[in-house]
Amino acid sequence: MSVTDTSAREIFIVDDDPLVLNALSVVLSREGYQVTGFGEGASFLAAAKTRTPTCIILDVHMPGQSGLDILKELNAQQYPAPIFIISGVGDIPMAVEAIKNGALDFIEKPFDASTVVTRVREAVEAFARRAQRGGADVLSRSFPGHDLLTARERDVLGQIAAGSSNKQAGRELGISPRTIEVHRARIMEKLGAKNAADLVRIVLSESRSA
Repeated sequence: MSVTDTSAREIFIVDDDPLVLNALSVVLSREGYQVTGFGEGASFLAAAKTRTPTCIILDVHMPGQSGLDILKELNAQQYPAPIFIISGVGDIPMAVEAIKNGALDFIEKPFDASTVVTRVREAVEAFARRAQRGGADVLSRSFPGHDLLTARERDVLGQIAAGSSNKQAGRELGISPRTIEVHRARIMEKLGAKNAADLVRIVLSESRSA
């Protein structure tokens, strides 16, 4: 599905806390989004497999299946919409694990409603930009370890190679600078790089040998 579908303004919120579900529904509805709420994972997964919303907000703690389980069943790495995980302060390691499993970013409790709206808008715009590129990597050339990286990690690496700061890269990709750091660490681990300069050398190695 594409951003031109009728579901292009629909947001799925998955949270078993009615207060959180209601608060997010109110602020996002005011922004013109159509909000569909789910109190557990099974009904959400059924809906998400039949239509693609513009964005998904998923609580990490869910009855039955956890947010991580849901991400894996949804194959979030390949899902064509941004997925935010809601996490508490003590859930940061779990939020990082969620990012490894395809979540775009995480929203930390307690959250400010206006901040959530901004984060959603930026993420949707970033996904639209990527769709207009046909999902192509920012990195146009192959390099050692290219296939080890996820599409999002290649996007982040492209920003790093272009000299963007974490803040600039986050703005371009619709994610927080903190999450850029998570991806940077994962990329360095996968490619065996010691620092950002190492990463740039790896990316440029193909053109130098050509």
